[in-house]
Amino acid sequence: MNDLDFLRRRRSVPSRLLAEPGPTPAQVDALLAEAVRVPDHGKLAPWRFLRIQGTARHALGELLAARGIERDPAAPAAAVEKDRHRFSHAPLVLTVIARLTPGHKVPEQEQLLSGGAVCFALLQGAQALGFGAQWLTGWPAYDPDIRRRLGIAADEAVLGFIHIGTASAEAPERQRPDPRSLLSDWTP
Repeated sequence: MNDLDFLRRRRSVPSRLLAEPGPTPAQVDALLAEAVRVPDHGKLAPWRFLRIQGTARHALGELLAARGIERDPAAPAAAVEKDRHRFSHAPLVLTVIARLTPGHKVPEQEQLLSGGAVCFALLQGAQALGFGAQWLTGWPAYDPDIRRRLGIAADEAVLGFIHIGTASAEAPERQRPDPRSLLSDWTP
């Protein structure tokens, strides 16, 4: 398989289809080393990582279930259970957190895009190691109480929860846009 074939095979594996085993500590180190090789104008490293694994995944699920009920006391039981198990499938969740430098010569938009590239690099790295992965956010990424409980400062933002594990089923392919239909040429 050539490099472009590998890239064409990239697809997200739904987090509910991710199971043990997850990456070893050495593989996590390799994933992070690969992820920080993204474009980073100004060498700001405008992102950081938060690892959620083991029993911490289930503790976070309990926090989400309780917070979900606080947010909506009439929440259906199925929604509460979905939140409770949201982080329990994949054995590893790497949270990518933006920590932008306002007023820097590098615009905040470029810093934010660098963080998005980190998220995508983690997906590609996980696949290269033989794992499945999915980039998710959802309401927990934006909820002030959950963010505070995760140790995310008010001036930081969750860019993604990258769920990584062994795929228990083949990831489905989805319809992709025709790239030629999205391309135009500029002429002076």
